[in-house]
Amino acid sequence: MNVLVVGGAGYIGSHCVRQLVAANHRPVVLDNMIFGHRAALDKGISFYEGDLGDSDLVGQILIDEKIELVMHFAAFAYVGESVTDPLKYYFNNVVATLRLLETMLSEGVTKFVFSSTCATFGIPQSMPITEDLPQAPINPYGQTKLDIENVLKSLAHAHGLSFAAFRYFNAAGAAEDGTIGEAHDPESHLIPLAIDAALGRRPALKVFGSDYPTPDGTCLRDYVHVDDLSRAHIAVFDQLEAPGTGLFYNLGTGTPTSVLDVINAVEKVSGKKVPYQMAERRAGDPPELYADSTKAKQELGWDIKHPTIDPIVASAWAWHESRPRGFDDK
Repeated sequence: MNVLVVGGAGYIGSHCVRQLVAANHRPVVLDNMIFGHRAALDKGISFYEGDLGDSDLVGQILIDEKIELVMHFAAFAYVGESVTDPLKYYFNNVVATLRLLETMLSEGVTKFVFSSTCATFGIPQSMPITEDLPQAPINPYGQTKLDIENVLKSLAHAHGLSFAAFRYFNAAGAAEDGTIGEAHDPESHLIPLAIDAALGRRPALKVFGSDYPTPDGTCLRDYVHVDDLSRAHIAVFDQLEAPGTGLFYNLGTGTPTSVLDVINAVEKVSGKKVPYQMAERRAGDPPELYADSTKAKQELGWDIKHPTIDPIVASAWAWHESRPRGFDDK
């Protein structure tokens, strides 16, 4: 299948491109390179630099590359920034995505795989989080994702769009072959921050909150390997044949892992101490967030190859330890 991967040079997108090739699909990448890395893509991948909201460019790509399905990974995703600069998030995550969807429908492309987030649930009513829990985002980032989820349902009804929306928990790790990995600027994810602290590349790690009602007092989160995440997106393709299909899946391992668990895993894998200091809680941080991914496993046959934190951290360590400047290394 010819697949347009919007945001395909970013962290999750580039790993999904690799998995598409492995599954004998032909990925085509569109990325504006604000956060993407050309070096994350093999040289043989068809690549276009541009914005998902550029209807003329997107329309031409859909025609020239004979695109059959679009995957969307091109959101802005810094929660704190979404609070301080909400318009940036609404223009990119909502307005530009609406233009993408409009262009797809005008060119007769009616299959769509959307990168959503567990942030649509806000502070959930119960654990683990199932797909049918109420959604009440507590920040603009989560709201923009929920807005698109609702648009997709409307387009499925009105125009026969077939879609799958995957609500991610904490994507983590690096490619299993060690060739690509996580390289954000600024970096906000715990595992690379802890690794950099262990390597002396950053100051001591800050642990926000030590008095949560959890086994060790720190927040519990669900870390899912980026390659496992990517494979789920491809497994859904066969489910999108019927016009108007609308599917929602949570993607996580279902294993709650604390901040201190992550620190211990980094120390175990690296043989180095992770310097850290306790800090006050951050506003809006729930004590625990972890998924029930039963639906994805049953309906898609999704097999989690990395169910625990140690192999996830090991893959991240291999990438970060060997690439101190990420994709800028020569």
